[in-house]
Amino acid sequence: MMFTAYVIVTAITITANAGIAAADFARAGFVLANSAEVGVPRSWLPWLGTLKAAGAAGLLLGVLGARPLGLAAATGLTAFFLGALAAHIRAGVYHNIAFPGAYLTLSAASLSLTATH
Repeated sequence: MMFTAYVIVTAITITANAGIAAADFARAGFVLANSAEVGVPRSWLPWLGTLKAAGAAGLLLGVLGARPLGLAAATGLTAFFLGALAAHIRAGVYHNIAFPGAYLTLSAASLSLTATH
């Protein structure tokens, strides 16, 4: 049962992070607007997208058997999205804080399930 929860939650986390990484690489309008609001320079977007994509890839490799890599990826994504929440709070941008909050929740759930399964 715990393994099934791990796979399902981690698959959702992988999909969400791969999707938002693609949006970062494509410089989607909503990404540019959000970045400007919270004070993240456009030049950072490829780096941020790379971190999210690497996290998604690490989670996938973890599900496929490289558990330490999955644990490291889940830890990194959790830290990343804590930073994203901090950026929103620092900038006073609360109208869309649920988005980094949701990514943080998925990452933390993946971390917890990776560590305990």
